[in-house]
Amino acid sequence: MAKKSSKSRRAVIVAGGRTPFVKAFKEFLKLDTIALGDAAVRGVLKSSQVPRNEIDAIVWGGVILPSAAPNVAREIALDLGLPPRVEGMTVTRACASGLQAVTLAAAQIERGEADIVIAGGSDSTSNAEVKLPQKAVHALAPMAFGKAGPKEVLGVLSQLMPISEILPKMPKIAERTTGEVMGESAENMARRNDISRAAQDEFAMTSHHRAAAAIASGRLREEIIPVETPSGHLVNGDTLVRGDTSVEKLAKLRPAFAKNGTLTAGNSSPLTDGASAVLLMSEEKAKALGYTPLAYFRSWSYIGVDPADQLLMGPALAMPQALDRAGLELSHMDLIDMHEAFAAQVLSVLKMLGSDAFAAERLGREKAVGEVDRDKLNIYGGSVALGHPFGATGARMVTTMANELHQSDKQFALLGLCAAGGLGAAAVLERAS
Repeated sequence: MAKKSSKSRRAVIVAGGRTPFVKAFKEFLKLDTIALGDAAVRGVLKSSQVPRNEIDAIVWGGVILPSAAPNVAREIALDLGLPPRVEGMTVTRACASGLQAVTLAAAQIERGEADIVIAGGSDSTSNAEVKLPQKAVHALAPMAFGKAGPKEVLGVLSQLMPISEILPKMPKIAERTTGEVMGESAENMARRNDISRAAQDEFAMTSHHRAAAAIASGRLREEIIPVETPSGHLVNGDTLVRGDTSVEKLAKLRPAFAKNGTLTAGNSSPLTDGASAVLLMSEEKAKALGYTPLAYFRSWSYIGVDPADQLLMGPALAMPQALDRAGLELSHMDLIDMHEAFAAQVLSVLKMLGSDAFAAERLGREKAVGEVDRDKLNIYGGSVALGHPFGATGARMVTTMANELHQSDKQFALLGLCAAGGLGAAAVLERAS
């Protein structure tokens, strides 16, 4: 049955939650991205008590997708026993995949295609598949498909020499177009924007301290869904936050991506396993079911930049565009939440937003977008402290900002994310009145 479509139809965020974010190859080692997604969605279903027969779809974001079941959204719906008609779509936009899933869900509702959608994302770095080199795949394919007889086997084996060329290699998170890993690109960004090691360590320390304070106060704990591992161990909190870190401790860490570099494991986001989920409804459906809307999207923006230029500068372009689409200025924002791939990346974007020269060259504006008030920025820490499961971060940010707008009675929040491939993403959330 077709949903009602109306120009005034609005999608609202009514709930959200996430698994703990944990270091890769630790507590969630035996939970793949589907299992983590199951845990996050199950938790949101339980806490919200949304009627299962009212759910229309799941939209899910991911980066490290399982080759045997890449449509993670549909697998989650099936695993949780949702009605068979609940369709699922999985999207990937690198580190902005979680936000992409949520904004697609919002658009689906606002177009009248659905009334209730669960959106979010997950990733398990621990379960990233180690690929065989294509030389080995091509040589072994006839055997795998049963098309090689005894005589052909020797010929196949001869193609596999030397053995060093067919051994599995560690996955490398590198740009296909440039060959650079993201940390190397961030090092270049730090150098070009004159971002010092001391400034990066200061930023990282603040991220950890703010996250630790939010956990201690219970503010972030209310968004976390405990997860029981296959071994029976209950994980009920984030494991990466270091509330006792200091600039002095961070200064002792070695550069991670260049011999004389400024980026370290301490001022970069760690490899992380986790999942986040957001429950969205049409405003009319939320009212009919008795839910209190938290926030809605005033606008969003996705944009690309040249990966060979400054790979992670995308938010400096996407955030102004989202503000323009919302008809608002940076000064109107009560909260600003930026994905912290690296401290250097955030600090570079902040410098760009405050630069008249950048505005003229890159945005076609006479004046800078504006200086970001640090007291409004990442008030509960960010990915450097909390961790970054690639597909989950955007949905985490949406949940935290929607809750904060509702609880603090603030009006606007601006989100910004960088992503591999030279992508930037942004959104403006407004408190639902």
